[in-house]
Amino acid sequence: MLKRRAWLLRDALRDFASTRLAPNAAHWTAIMSFPKDALSELARSAPFGIAVPEKYGGAGMDYTALAVALEEIAAGDGGISTIISVNNCPGVLRS
Repeated sequence: MLKRRAWLLRDALRDFASTRLAPNAAHWTAIMSFPKDALSELARSAPFGIAVPEKYGGAGMDYTALAVALEEIAAGDGGISTIISVNNCPGVLRS
């Protein structure tokens, strides 16, 4: 069962994916453009560190919340979902 924070994150990301990502994804692919602005907007809403412990600057949420977030983002743009996924990998924290 999802915790309240995960539900709120899911709803916010669903809205973002449907209004900001999905309408532009095909265009970004067609012109071979990297959507830096969209990633910057996402960075402000915290999905880059969903499963990263708080002591490392992340949200400290569980992997179920991460899976839900990735699913919502992927509905708008699969490539951006992959970027978010990689940024939540434990190996990213190692030096």
